[in-house]
Parts: sequence; structure tokens; C-alpha cells
Amino acid sequence: QVQLVASGGGLVQAGGSLRLSCAASGRMFSSYVMGWFRQAPGKEREFVAGVTWSGGTTDYADSVKGRFTISRDKAENTVYLQMNSLKPEDTAVYYCAAKVATSRVSMDPELYDYWGQGTQVTVSS
Repeated sequence: QVQLVASGGGLVQAGGSLRLSCAASGRMFSSYVMGWFRQAPGKEREFVAGVTWSGGTTDYADSVKGRFTISRDKAENTVYLQMNSLKPEDTAVYYCAAKVATSRVSMDPELYDYWGQGTQVTVSS
């Protein structure tokens, strides 16, 4: 089992920044992918960013490219999502997720095996 604990959400004005963290613990596989997803009220959960744990290859949703950066700290088993130039449309609950035994980022939430509890991000206009 893998446990994921997300933190760092909050209320910020448009144009501001936040950094989300996701600490992983438990059984850590030799290869896996960490991803961030978000879900706004009345909408489906959508992919935001992902990173391969071993090589650090990243992928982003078009809506956040150039504004968000995903990174990982292997020593701390933590993945981060730095969010800059936030917009009101970024408001959502953000979830971190892990896809094990793979080295390929996927945008499909159904392919992820473990999920954190979610952290609220609210961007005011």
C-alpha cells in the first residue's frame, strides 16, 4: 500500500502563487509515476501534471503549461506542484495520485492506483 498526503492549498488572489506538496509513504515501487489532478464543482476530475519518479520526465495539461511546475524530491518521497500566475479557473480540489510499476505519465485518472485526500485551491478574481 502507498499512502499519499497532500497539503499546501489555500486562498490566493488571481496572479498569485501556491505550492502544493504530496508526501508518499508505505511500499515504494522501483518505478512509478506521480500525478496531480483537480476537480472543480460539477466537473470531472482532470489531469494537471505528472512526473516519472525515476527519470523526472514531466507532462502538463495545456491549460497549465508555462504556469505550473511539477517536481519531486526523492530523498523526501515528496512531489510538489508550484503554481504561478493563478487564475480563477484554477479553483478546484487538487489531488495527488500514484501509478505504480510504470514509467509513463498518463492523463487518465482511472489508471492511477493510489490517491491523496485532496487540498482546496481557491483563486479569487
